[in-house]
Amino acid sequence: MNTNESRPWNQTIGDNMGGAGMTEPSTATVRKRPATARKKKRNQLPIGLAVFAGMIVIGVLLSLRASSLGMFWLFGGCFGFILQKSRFCFTASLRDPCITGSTSITKAVLIAFALTSIGFTAIKYSAFANGLPIPGQSYVQPISVATAVGGVMFGIGMVIAGGCASGTLMRVGEGFAMQMLALVFFVIGSLWGAKDMGWWTEHFISGAPRVFLPDVFGWLGAIVIQLLIIACLYVAADLWERKKMGTPEGE
Repeated sequence: MNTNESRPWNQTIGDNMGGAGMTEPSTATVRKRPATARKKKRNQLPIGLAVFAGMIVIGVLLSLRASSLGMFWLFGGCFGFILQKSRFCFTASLRDPCITGSTSITKAVLIAFALTSIGFTAIKYSAFANGLPIPGQSYVQPISVATAVGGVMFGIGMVIAGGCASGTLMRVGEGFAMQMLALVFFVIGSLWGAKDMGWWTEHFISGAPRVFLPDVFGWLGAIVIQLLIIACLYVAADLWERKKMGTPEGE
């Protein structure tokens, strides 16, 4: 008969450990282990105030040279601050659903697309209704194999680098060495692309079609279809997150 079957589990384990020449550590002994001392963080408030004051001085000097420069400086500073605090990044919106299952940034990007679609449609339609040239038509570019190749290459590169253009610039401001290196090659790649742009235009882009949705579906149809596509992607992103991460309690 095995006598251990009638003895408490913890007592049996303790006897087995003792029989092997081991002793069970007491709770008091474990609690007395000193915790690793954390290095006290340096107060960065004076540095932040100095940088903020410097930005104000630079903004004033730029405004004296040209009012538009001061506006660009102000917008750039506010945009960078929002990016840094929100951790808004196009790379994360496409990478996180595959790696972690989270689609919170993906849904934020889709909401931004919806708002900008409404805003730009209003601006363009207002010009069209008044008989004025539609602004931004030079950005309606041909759709060709160059678009697919460029999109895939840029997508792979930004995932490896850990950030898109805006995310890379934001993290350079935070002092990340990896993004500083990515920015250098970002510039090199842009210059190389500009150098070969003529070849791509001649062989792939010049004969490709240009698609402007209001020409195909009308102004109302274009914005409705675009918003419906964004809404479907939003629902799909939400369902994907629930499938991968589970539904939070209470929902």
